[in-house]
Amino acid sequence: MANIIEITDPMAPELDVYGRLSEVQLLNRHDPEHGMFIAESPKVIERALDAGCVPVSLMMEGRHVKTQGREVIARCGDIPVYTAEFDVLTKVTGFPMVRGPLCAMYRPRLPLVEEVCRDAHRIVVLENVMNPTNVGAIFRSAAALGMEAVLLTYACSNPLYRRAIRVSMGTVFQIPWTYWGSGRKREKVITETMTWPEEGIRYLHKMGFRTAALALKEDSVSIDDPGLLAEDKLAIILGTEGDGLADETIADCDYTVKIPMAHGVDSLNVAAASAVAFWQLRGRG
Repeated sequence: MANIIEITDPMAPELDVYGRLSEVQLLNRHDPEHGMFIAESPKVIERALDAGCVPVSLMMEGRHVKTQGREVIARCGDIPVYTAEFDVLTKVTGFPMVRGPLCAMYRPRLPLVEEVCRDAHRIVVLENVMNPTNVGAIFRSAAALGMEAVLLTYACSNPLYRRAIRVSMGTVFQIPWTYWGSGRKREKVITETMTWPEEGIRYLHKMGFRTAALALKEDSVSIDDPGLLAEDKLAIILGTEGDGLADETIADCDYTVKIPMAHGVDSLNVAAASAVAFWQLRGRG
C-alpha cells in the first residue's frame, strides 16, 4: 500500500535529497561505495527499476498520484511518497517539475570491467569526458546504436548525475557500464585495479578487442575503412571535450579513426561524434 505523505513545508529535511544535496553529497549519502541518485519522470524511474535499482522515496504533485505516478508507486512498495503542490515542489528542487515524479534511489554496485565486457563485441571507452550532458547523450546514442557496454575513466562525469540520467532518457540503466579500476571487495574476490590507458588498453587486447581512437591525426583512417568495419570485437575510444584523447592513448590504439569533415569544420562535439561513430562501426551480426 502506498505511503502517501503530504508536504507543505519546502524546507522539510526529508526532502533534502531532492534539492539541497549536491551531486557529490548524493554520491556519499548512503555509503561511499553506493550512494544515491535521483531519477526523473515515470519512464526513467521505470528503467531504473527494471535494472534492479532500489527506490528510497518518491516525490510528486498530489494530482499525479493517481495518474502518471500510479504505476511507479505500485512498483515501489511502501516507501514514502511525498506529495505537494507544484509551487512547493519548485521551491524544493529549484526548478519547475515538468517531467513528473522524482525518485531517490540507491546506486547499484559497480561491476568489474570483465563482467561488463565479457560477451560484448562493440564497447565504448570515455576518457575524461567531463560534461554530464555529453555523457548522457553518449549513453543514449550507445544504447540506440548497438553498443554493448561503456567504460569510463575516473575523470568522467558520473553517469548517475541527475543531468546525465535525464539527457540519456534513462539509457544509463539499460547499457552496462563501469569505471576503469572500479575495485570492490566481494567475499574473497581480490579488488580489481587498473590504470588507463596503459593497463586498460592491454586488458582490452587481452579480451580480444581491437582499439579505435577517434582523433584527427595525419595517419588516421576514415571511419568507413573496410578493415576497421570488419573487426569482430572493437572498442571505440572517445576523448575529453576540447583536447580530445591523450597522445599516449592514441599511440597505444590499433586504429586512429577520423570522421571526414566538410566546409572547413575541424571536428564535432564529442556527443555528436559518438553518434556518427556508433552508427558506422556498429556490429553487423
